[in-house]
Amino acid sequence: MSIDKEKVCVLIPTLNEAPTIGGIVTAFRDMGFLHILVVDGKSTDKTIEIAKTSGAKIFVQSGKGKGNALIEAFSIIKVPYILMLDGDGTYSPLDAPAMLSPLSSGYHHVIGNRLLKVNSGAFSQLNLRGNHFLNLLFKWAHSKDLADILSGYRAFTLESVRQMHLQESGFEIETEISAEAVKNGQKIAIVPIRYTIRPGTATKLSPFHDGVKIMATIYNLAKMNNPLFYFGLIGLVIMFGGCLLGVYIVHEWLNHVDHLPLTVLTVLLIVVGFQIFMFGVISDMLLAYNREIIHEIQTLKEQQNR
Repeated sequence: MSIDKEKVCVLIPTLNEAPTIGGIVTAFRDMGFLHILVVDGKSTDKTIEIAKTSGAKIFVQSGKGKGNALIEAFSIIKVPYILMLDGDGTYSPLDAPAMLSPLSSGYHHVIGNRLLKVNSGAFSQLNLRGNHFLNLLFKWAHSKDLADILSGYRAFTLESVRQMHLQESGFEIETEISAEAVKNGQKIAIVPIRYTIRPGTATKLSPFHDGVKIMATIYNLAKMNNPLFYFGLIGLVIMFGGCLLGVYIVHEWLNHVDHLPLTVLTVLLIVVGFQIFMFGVISDMLLAYNREIIHEIQTLKEQQNR
């Protein structure tokens, strides 16, 4: 069973994408998609004019950043399905049927995986390695392998989007969407897609600056998804610092030099670090229990509705 295209909103965030936006909107129109929403971040070129002429509905965001654009757009969409992709021409409209297909099979969220078959030139070696590292970090922090958490090609049910509490304003939004989907227990499908070289616009992503922000987002969001990772890492770092200091104190003691204040500090660091680690363990147990209770409540509701 395929998704009715009249029930799909094609959501395209843009910022100065004049060379590519017209072709993308036209391609989706030719495929039979009627609801095409371009969310523009106050472009200074002819992006809005071209998109409107090509048949898209235009919504100019009030805030700045891709995250704010998506958050504002999600609040106004009414149709039951959303297909989201960037307006820079790196994603192909031809992958739309494959992206939407899992939604008709009961999935809530579909991620287009750019990294399975990498197009030569589409990624620099730095960006490719950075993507793999961030995906691995997400897997450790959130106990879920989503293959490509930074992908901008996604499909959702409107209900699954409404469950998310999104706050990130910039390029970290894909990471937050991925984490929210995992936290809410959504059924997620991974679909291989094409990813091509940017045909006409410069990238707005800074590999180092935005990479650090994305790493921080992955870690901060783990507080609710995987408290053992979040608090455990803090505790282990503090204990490791205490152990290093302890090695120094022992070395000095063997040379007949006493450091009583440092000895007290060492003990405090190890004890505090261990306590924070155990707090993570207890929090993880409580989270698992809470998820089990929520699952039981949902099961009872489904049984009552039958």
